[in-house]
Amino acid sequence: MSGESAGPGPGSEAGPRCPQHGRALSWFCGSERRPVCAACVGLGGRCRGHRVRPAGEHADELRNKIVDQCERLQLQSAGITKYVAEVLPEKNQRAVSTASAARELVIQRLGLVRSLCESEEQRLLEEVHGEEERANQSILTQRAHWAEALQKLDAIRSGLVDMLTHLDDLQLIQKEEEIFERTEAAEGILDPQESEKLNFNEKCTRSPLLTQLWVTAVLGSLSGTEDVRIDERTASPLLQLSADRRTLTFTAKKSKACVDSPQRFDHWPNALAATSFQAGLHAWTVDVQHSCAYKVGVALGQLPRKGAGSDARLGHNAFSWVFSRYDQEFRFSHGGQHEPLELLRSPARLGVLLDLQAQELLFYEAASGTLLHSHHAAFPGPLFPVFAVADQTITIVR
Repeated sequence: MSGESAGPGPGSEAGPRCPQHGRALSWFCGSERRPVCAACVGLGGRCRGHRVRPAGEHADELRNKIVDQCERLQLQSAGITKYVAEVLPEKNQRAVSTASAARELVIQRLGLVRSLCESEEQRLLEEVHGEEERANQSILTQRAHWAEALQKLDAIRSGLVDMLTHLDDLQLIQKEEEIFERTEAAEGILDPQESEKLNFNEKCTRSPLLTQLWVTAVLGSLSGTEDVRIDERTASPLLQLSADRRTLTFTAKKSKACVDSPQRFDHWPNALAATSFQAGLHAWTVDVQHSCAYKVGVALGQLPRKGAGSDARLGHNAFSWVFSRYDQEFRFSHGGQHEPLELLRSPARLGVLLDLQAQELLFYEAASGTLLHSHHAAFPGPLFPVFAVADQTITIVR
């Protein structure tokens, strides 16, 4: 029947007949899921008492389902087309761009210590290349997968449209199982989802050996550390600031001579530096040997200053990144997440190295250059050195 044109309607004398009664198949039995004749649903008929209705009504319902499915397939195809045309090229460009930046970072750092780590340079460049190839291959695989999915969806939709266009009621009913199979096959094609496999993994450039050698080389090449001084307008009333604005001393009672201002921290014993950094490489050192409770790190200028909540507490919000000590416990804190640090000894002088090109913050022991912790972050703005002390004194070393 597939090669025939649409035949007469169910009420016509032509077309398939009931094998039992020889009458036109003008009804549909929902219980047996097949077309039947009027005698089958009448008195004494095998379908009497079943769920029956005119075959035309059932065919119309199938047509509506096909129309709905075609609309869904069209929307799904549009979504996949947009994903392939916009998202995947952007992913590819981003992966290539990120790989290029990572490669430049590796070459720049290894250039300072090439005599000590030529083999490390080669290894890391291969890691970057391999990761770039992996990301590109993942994108190519996704592109091929979704091209195939589009072809399948187009074929399913074309088949359904062909049924809708060329089949009469009975032919359409006889194709019901095929319609369901095609619909089920279309539903098995899932929409594109975000996947980390399509992104370049920058962790491939993070080598403990490279980081330690780089810190040592940078500290040896810098002519001196930054001239970091405290902005006295920000210092908490619980802190006493030295005349040179480099030493912070904790006091148990708030100073009455300290004039309140929008910039000043009014509860937590915090203070910001007067200078911020938004590009380049910066280092400063803090003498922390006399304190058993302090925080040292960086913060955004929009760090809240007022109240006892976490918004103004260093390391407990999205605005600050700090190394802290409480008795013999050391940790790195940001956004309320606290990472314990296992140190062999308490640093007498804590060094801070901020590389804004690589978006990296490092803490090290100034005496030996030993790396204590490193943190990568997409810093959203200029960063201020930030300090807190709740026991005795800390001093910015010049």
